[in-house]
Amino acid sequence: QVQLVESGGGLVQPGGSLRLSCASSITSVMYYAWFRQAPGKEREGVSLIRTVDDITAYADSVKGRFSISRDDAENTVYLQMNNLKPEDTGVYYCAAAKTIYYEKRFFSPDEYDFWGRGTQVTVSS
Repeated sequence: QVQLVESGGGLVQPGGSLRLSCASSITSVMYYAWFRQAPGKEREGVSLIRTVDDITAYADSVKGRFSISRDDAENTVYLQMNNLKPEDTGVYYCAAAKTIYYEKRFFSPDEYDFWGRGTQVTVSS
């Protein structure tokens, strides 16, 4: 069954904005994260949110430009992306983890139990 579904990707000019959504049907999730993968590159963590206290974390490359949030009632996680740059281009994936024991593992893909299929974000003029 479908458990994480991303939406909101598209083509945007440099400096533009997009908001990604991740609809979840998974229960007892402690961490939601957004990862991205550019062609020929490894998947990298972009942002995460801890559901118990809404603590967030961001990759250095997106700090000050991206913002993660969630709507508990809708069981949806959002990624607001502002001032987009061409290097932000890639497939963005939503991921969920029941628990992560070490902070240094927050952006390790292996820590995540569930993945969406991804949504393409292209930043180009």
